[in-house]
Amino acid sequence: MQTIKYTFQPHGDERGQLVSLEEYNDIPFRIKRVYYMYDTIPDVIRGRHAHKKLEQILVCVHGSCKIRLDNGKEKKIVVLEKPYEGLYVASNMWREMFDFSPDAVLMVFASEIYDEADYIRDYDEFLDYVEKCDDIESAEEV
Repeated sequence: MQTIKYTFQPHGDERGQLVSLEEYNDIPFRIKRVYYMYDTIPDVIRGRHAHKKLEQILVCVHGSCKIRLDNGKEKKIVVLEKPYEGLYVASNMWREMFDFSPDAVLMVFASEIYDEADYIRDYDEFLDYVEKCDDIESAEEV
């Protein structure tokens, strides 16, 4: 499985650092929602879901955490620990965020507003969904 990490351009001087992000320039989609997680309790796993349409960029703006990505065939763990790096998470991708450092702040840029109907919260349903999507793609290629 290929993962895509973006390295954003930090701008800084003796006063400190700044990272500016723009939709379609630094973020590959229109940003419709931004949220962040902090004060995550040790050993807690966040996420545990997939989205049918929504795309995301995850940036750990402070501290560190790990992201487990699963496309239904392969799993990969990605460490986020730099405030100028973002992880792209495509639709139809199961995600779990875990191993948060005590000071971690994970910011998420999302391509869609909140829509419960877009979520797949059951892992077996997710596997069925991606298998059906693969079947449709295979049939379209013929």
